[in-house]
Amino acid sequence: MTADCIEARLTIEPPFSRLGAPSLREQLAIKPRSFGMALESNMVLQMGSSAPSINVETWVRGEPIAHFQPGKVYVVEFWATGSEPCAAAMHHLMQLQERFKDSGLEVIVVAAHEGALSTVEARVKLDAWLTEKCSNLNFPIAFDHTGQMKKRWVEASFSGEFPTLFVIDVDGRIAYIGHATRLNEVLTRVLNGSWRTSDAAKIADSKRIADRELNKREQALTKSINRRFWAAVRKEDWETALSAVEEGSALMPDDINFRLAQAHLLLHRMQDMPTGLPVIRQLARDAIERNSEHWLLATLDQLFGPAHDHSHFPSHERFALGKELAEHILARNPLQGDGHKFRTYPAVARYYHESGNQDRAIELIEFALESLDSAEPMLDELKQHLLPDLLQALANYKGEEVCYGALCAAPQSNVLKARSQGGPRRKKA
Repeated sequence: MTADCIEARLTIEPPFSRLGAPSLREQLAIKPRSFGMALESNMVLQMGSSAPSINVETWVRGEPIAHFQPGKVYVVEFWATGSEPCAAAMHHLMQLQERFKDSGLEVIVVAAHEGALSTVEARVKLDAWLTEKCSNLNFPIAFDHTGQMKKRWVEASFSGEFPTLFVIDVDGRIAYIGHATRLNEVLTRVLNGSWRTSDAAKIADSKRIADRELNKREQALTKSINRRFWAAVRKEDWETALSAVEEGSALMPDDINFRLAQAHLLLHRMQDMPTGLPVIRQLARDAIERNSEHWLLATLDQLFGPAHDHSHFPSHERFALGKELAEHILARNPLQGDGHKFRTYPAVARYYHESGNQDRAIELIEFALESLDSAEPMLDELKQHLLPDLLQALANYKGEEVCYGALCAAPQSNVLKARSQGGPRRKKA
């Protein structure tokens, strides 16, 4: 989940509602306490539970901590290098450790979700990230690739997201489970002993369990929707596929995947412009209101993505929406800013290229190429993955061969044909 969660709803009614059967939102309301009762019967981790022991493979930074000492307050965060929120959380935790160190606070971070194939690869990845990003840590980092800590803490508390943190009070009991958004308030009150018995603590824990309960039921229902959707797609039964994603959109209007699938089916598969245009307009409005880079780029791709045939789309409408989305993306990541241009500028350049502003399209691609060599370190694998497409776009927009180091690209009029022909090539020695 991200912080930008302004709710946006489509006006399309779910199919079940039209047939008189309960909608998915109505189904979610059935037996609202059943999951919560299961939580209690399985002795899950929640506020007031005794904190599980610390049992990790190794400590990669700082002094190892064998157990929780009575009289101290601990923040235990489960974390992963591949998550942007996790990276931001590290600096926040460093500030908290410095601020509350004289009050008996100890911060512990457990790297438990690296996603590498082997323990060695995960450890190397973690060590490289910490060396590059956090050379001045003031708390210890534990490494646990076995999944035991994650199972006994994260899964036992039904916390499905990273980062997830736990606050352990002076008695060794869990005082808070969640994210860092409320950590300043929680820590202050845990340290002075007023948190665990407060109404705010009880409300926070009840809300966490209720949210997770709802999420579990949503996941079960969306599995059924996904099965129905993909079965229909394989048969090219677009009406049934559309019915499935409309149901998903009604269930989770904040899930962009359902929204994109709905727009894609209407605009590009069924070519139903009277129904599809209001959907893509609403999607564009929601992306702009949220000011979400992901939503903005994904919506722009529906309008100007090279994989789609846009010949049936009303030209004026398409370019008007594209202009608005492109301007908002550039406002989020301006030319003079420090943001990664390679991530957003290629999509915006496609809009300017098709609208006839070749100079602007070329300028954006050149900035994207320059950002590959920015002062901030970048994985070479990522650079090599991005470079051919950027170079090919620049050659297409300029209408001439272009080179970047040893790699060259000649203009291609057909993107799909260009890909089949191999795109950019190495200079001959």
